[in-house]
Amino acid sequence: MISVSQLNPYLKGSVFAAFAGANGLVSQAQVSEPQALVELPELYVTSSHTATVEPASTFGAPVSRLELNPQFDLQVRNLAEAQGDVSIRGGIFENTGFRVGAATLLDPQTGHYFAEIPIAPEMLQGPGLLIAGDNAFAGFNSTVGTVDYSWSQVSEGGSVAVGFGDNSLNYQRFHQGAILSTDGDASWGAEFEFSRSESAGTVENGDHDFVRYSGRVQRSAEDSQTDIFAGYQSKYLAWPELYAAPYGSNESDSVRTTLLMFNHAQSYSADSGWEATVYYRKHHDHYLFNRFAVDNRSFVHETEVGSAAINGVQAVNDTVKVNYMVQLTTDEIESTNLENNFTSRDYMKVSVLPEFLLSENGEERLSFRAGLSYDDTNRNSSEVSPIADLTWTNGDDTYYISAAQSSQVSGYTAVGGATGGLFASNPDLEREVSRNFEVGATFQRSDWSLSAAAFLREDDDLVDWTYSFDATSARSAKNVDIDTVGLEVIASKRINQLELLGSATILDKDENYGDASVDASFYALNYAKLRLTAAIVWNVTEQIQARFDNEYREQQDNVLREGDDEAFFTHVGVYYAVPEVEGLEVKAAVENLWEDDFQEIPGTPGRGRQLSLGARYSW
Repeated sequence: MISVSQLNPYLKGSVFAAFAGANGLVSQAQVSEPQALVELPELYVTSSHTATVEPASTFGAPVSRLELNPQFDLQVRNLAEAQGDVSIRGGIFENTGFRVGAATLLDPQTGHYFAEIPIAPEMLQGPGLLIAGDNAFAGFNSTVGTVDYSWSQVSEGGSVAVGFGDNSLNYQRFHQGAILSTDGDASWGAEFEFSRSESAGTVENGDHDFVRYSGRVQRSAEDSQTDIFAGYQSKYLAWPELYAAPYGSNESDSVRTTLLMFNHAQSYSADSGWEATVYYRKHHDHYLFNRFAVDNRSFVHETEVGSAAINGVQAVNDTVKVNYMVQLTTDEIESTNLENNFTSRDYMKVSVLPEFLLSENGEERLSFRAGLSYDDTNRNSSEVSPIADLTWTNGDDTYYISAAQSSQVSGYTAVGGATGGLFASNPDLEREVSRNFEVGATFQRSDWSLSAAAFLREDDDLVDWTYSFDATSARSAKNVDIDTVGLEVIASKRINQLELLGSATILDKDENYGDASVDASFYALNYAKLRLTAAIVWNVTEQIQARFDNEYREQQDNVLREGDDEAFFTHVGVYYAVPEVEGLEVKAAVENLWEDDFQEIPGTPGRGRQLSLGARYSW
């Protein structure tokens, strides 16, 4: 287990993304040598867990690195950057948070829009993963896990990229970073990017049209970093049965997201520091059950969220530290169909987690954390949740045992709409409470690593969307009690010019809806009983690099799913650094190489294959 001091890059140096089974364990900082051909992260050194770092179907987004990643299950509609539900350890998309800096970004309408983050990937470090005690401590309104990003340092340089592919795909991108001035140990920098893409889609009526602008100003010093950010993106995406399967309609969603953020991270001793984040997020979406009925305004929503958070650690002495976290959030919604019960809500979470060094003998350390988190809103009951874990480290080997509770409340789509129609809300939904118990270990060496964890999660009153053959609604929100048992293993190995990473995850669930009318689950029971991933980076020559991501899954049976419950996906990227032109790189990429039409969301058609060619010139 890690403390906030280990999470803070200004306290401990470069942060490694965590292995899933290690509860976010962070190894000591290392710096990899830049590759000769392309500046892409190595699997082992950065623990990125995926080989392909750029999509074949559009420009990159923060969510791009989650696809085929063993730590996350990205269930895709259209393409990952269009609309994807992010599940962690068999949870549902509403149980997954996205944190930037110290604050979790919230979309109060629905978790489908949690990943709408208009930030250029170059501006972020990560994704990391918070689970178990780390998520119970630092997560916000996300009971299972949090996708964790921090702000990178601005560097001098830029790039321009273009690409095209089948299905009428074309994309363009410009990115520039600059160091404006240096004063002593502090420097001022600025960064800007513009990206756009469009495509007819890999299936009929599966087109998209995306645009993103983002920029920031940064002050960086030896013991602090301040970022002031503004970003905007507009996305139009269409897909058959996008949200309202199984009724055969060609649907679409038009979304616009604005994000303003201020972030400051400060260290003031070897083991003490804090990070504070303030943000404003505005999200507008216009969903059409029939994409051709463009004047229909049955599902138009606009949400505004303001939030402030602080996350820090204070060393009391050589053996005691206190980790603390506070996040305050307020939201409002204007909607054509979600104003039946309430249209605003205020949230608060406070966590205090003392950490005790019980013994230390050379490289051996035994530490214990025990604390509480408190969640409350002005619309729901409050909840106090205990957190405890015991960690023993011996050099690069770590063993831990953890028990933690977390809770959350539902979004407006689940509680604030009509009790009939396409999406049947339920105003009587209870606060969700999740308890996680697990044991795990991590081993890290110079050329290999291994992590493993076994866990039991008890979800009480989890909010799921269900289907009944006798109902008139497409789906209905219901509470369900679910016990999830899981085992996960992730291993990496470096062999000469090859970097390899493989994983295996096994999940099993026992559910109780307390309602015999439930015939199917769209989300809570849409999970992989067995999931295997394999990522490969092959440095073929000094100029050529090939990257492969593979995933095999056996999905839980679902009466709404058409086709097989098994799937095999492969994404490939081949990069060539043109030796005659310094900074020029060309690539060929393919997503879903085998054109597997597996329905990642039951009833929603699977995607097809996408081929693309691209070029990037960097300076």
